[in-house]
Amino acid sequence: MNFFASPPPQALATSAHEQAYHYLSHAIRMGQLKPGERLVADDIANAIGMSRMPVREAFRRLAAEGLLVMPPNRGAIVRALSEFEVVEVFEMRAVLEGLAASMAVRRHTPRDIADLEDLLAGMRRCGSDLSQWITVHRQFHERLCGISAAPRLLQQISALHSVVEPLMRIWLENQSGCCGVQQVHERLLAVLQAGDPERMEQEMRAHVRRTVDGITSAMRAARPAKAARRSA
Repeated sequence: MNFFASPPPQALATSAHEQAYHYLSHAIRMGQLKPGERLVADDIANAIGMSRMPVREAFRRLAAEGLLVMPPNRGAIVRALSEFEVVEVFEMRAVLEGLAASMAVRRHTPRDIADLEDLLAGMRRCGSDLSQWITVHRQFHERLCGISAAPRLLQQISALHSVVEPLMRIWLENQSGCCGVQQVHERLLAVLQAGDPERMEQEMRAHVRRTVDGITSAMRAARPAKAARRSA
């Protein structure tokens, strides 16, 4: 389990349960633990260097968040979403992030704009490192929505991001580049600065919905390849 070689920052200086949770959450979101992969508490506990009880607690927490499923007496399995579930999650994201973005228009400060500009510059600096680009992409969305200062709303948005981030990584890492997506984020920042809440909500909703079309198309395209491997 070499995905434990570089722990995420949140896993440092925390309780054993929090360590296990952040290790596993990070590995799932980064696509290092794949949908359908079975996780054994004893193996993970040995890899992290703790007892299995905190790992089992982390399993239950991640299952509640929709990232794992826990069949009886089979440990835990990284959850694989159906196409219908992916569409549902992105429709929810579109509505909630659109609301947060419209609220951000009324509340943003010069510091907020500077931070978003820095993140856009960070996305450009990623170049061909698409894995890092996706990480900064999530940070941009979190920073923009965070301007809303609506903690319950942000909690829901963060949970939805975690569920679909692995699929977003697989999709974007098979694209020729992120130039078009980058331009969309630059437009979002421009609309935020222009001070139009209704347009901001529309732009964010449209952006999120365009993403799901690409992901579901990639899921459909992958089915024949998977079927061919099973029959080989």
